[in-house]
Amino acid sequence: MAKVYMFVYALIIFVSPFLLATFRTRLPCEKDDDCPEAFLPPVMKCVNRFCQYEILE
Repeated sequence: MAKVYMFVYALIIFVSPFLLATFRTRLPCEKDDDCPEAFLPPVMKCVNRFCQYEILE
């Protein structure tokens, strides 16, 4: 029984970072200045009233 608990615990520990990394929150915006600052090369732009990462070329 303890092995089952340890397995479930380990599964939660190892799977949760992947779930958090793939979960995206959509930040509403009116213009580019409403989006949080990002480091180059990806920048945050207001697209369809939501902030999205875009890569500058």
